[in-house]
Amino acid sequence: MTSGPDSTAHLLLDWYDRHARDMPWRTSPKARAAGVRPDPYRVWLSEIMLQQTTVAAVKAYFERFVALWPTVEALAAAPEEDVMKAWAGLGYYSRARNLKACADTVARDHGGQFPDILDGLRALPGIGDYTAAAVAAIAFDLPAAVVDGNVERVFTRLFAIETPLPKAKPEIKAQVAAMLPPTRPGDFAQACMDLGATICTPRRPSCILCPLREHCAVIARGLDAERFPVKAAKGEKPVRRGAAYVLERSDGAILLERRPPSGLLGAMTQVPTTDWTSRRDGDTTTAASPDPSIAWRNAGAITHVFTHFELRLTIFHGQAPHTREPGPGRWWSRPHEIAGEALPSVMKKAIACALPEAFAEETK
Repeated sequence: MTSGPDSTAHLLLDWYDRHARDMPWRTSPKARAAGVRPDPYRVWLSEIMLQQTTVAAVKAYFERFVALWPTVEALAAAPEEDVMKAWAGLGYYSRARNLKACADTVARDHGGQFPDILDGLRALPGIGDYTAAAVAAIAFDLPAAVVDGNVERVFTRLFAIETPLPKAKPEIKAQVAAMLPPTRPGDFAQACMDLGATICTPRRPSCILCPLREHCAVIARGLDAERFPVKAAKGEKPVRRGAAYVLERSDGAILLERRPPSGLLGAMTQVPTTDWTSRRDGDTTTAASPDPSIAWRNAGAITHVFTHFELRLTIFHGQAPHTREPGPGRWWSRPHEIAGEALPSVMKKAIACALPEAFAEETK
């Protein structure tokens, strides 16, 4: 291989100019060349949404958010409950709470303008090193090394990095920083991401189509590209158990409550459930139900996989009279309202287990 960082970056940018993916939050290379600047709000919003989530899943959520709240000031002015409802189903709900806190801070302390320096971005709620680098590079063209999962895959293959992840992260970031071009660092970051998403894929990478194939150490050494990045062995996820109670009123309304503001699924909506956590099991009987005197029916069970554990919930279904009061901190959600509640996926599964038609309108 007779390549240097400058020539490799040049090849990648040339490829990106021809093959950049069309994203609702992205300013195309052609538009950028014509002087159109990316909107930092849209860049930041997309990066928060894309954390541990696929592009396909994010597109509809992104478009809904910018339709409801086209600016960071609009998002800051929105009630937190509305933001959580719009986020429901996207997962990793601490991101939504941090999203609102960050919007509040930018609107209140920065006049609605995102800081254009790395340290200023890092100081905002919910923005870590990766997101700060991504916003700095893409929105402000600052020379920041942006390393997500796609970039890790590209660079571990490009340099045949044998160190397992996550230990290899500093080495990968150093290689990305060394290759950063003096101009267009934002396009370079997005080019690396696109290459990993479309060519240098986890399985069956299209090496023959790769613009960097002549510079790739894995190809030069005849190694199996799918072996990279090397990952440390993972232990099995613990299994936690609990119960959830779908109490249905005679008019079809379902009893709901809001979870505590912090912790797992913080501030999201749920049906009453037992006190399971990622570290302990909860009751799996009707003893902890909202009303043990009700004739609860065992409706089955669901399994939901979180990042650090697997949850298995026994689902009970009960019928309540129309006159029943919901009780403190709870409310009745009628059939036409349930789809608009801030229900995470695990709670939608629980309700659907007891009432299969509850979310029929969403799937039409």
